[in-house]
Amino acid sequence: MHEFGIAEAILAAVEKRADGRRVRRARVHAGALLRVTEPVINQAFSAVADGSVAEGARVDLVIVPVRMTCRSCGSTSTSVDPFAVCAGCGGTDIDTEGGDDLVLESIQMAEAAHVPGNSRGDRGDPVRPS
Repeated sequence: MHEFGIAEAILAAVEKRADGRRVRRARVHAGALLRVTEPVINQAFSAVADGSVAEGARVDLVIVPVRMTCRSCGSTSTSVDPFAVCAGCGGTDIDTEGGDDLVLESIQMAEAAHVPGNSRGDRGDPVRPS
């Protein structure tokens, strides 16, 4: 099952971003061509995350559409169905673009920790001259 490989990749990214802190949730963008569903990826993630900082965490999956261009009629469209046919002519001779990305968008920690400074990217209070 390819879902376990995807779940392991998600776990590696989650662990790196969590930096040892417990994780409750992860939001992941997955391209339509990866052919994963949220229930199946959560089952695989649960298995690979056992004993890690993400044990018991849930994956919220956002499917990113694939862009399709029909070689027969030139029509372009997007679809979350990896087996879609041309919306214009019904043809199957299509080129695809994108749809194979896997991106960890965000994680939610189990416990919020106060970080001084601007939460939008600041690493803490600036050094103030004495």
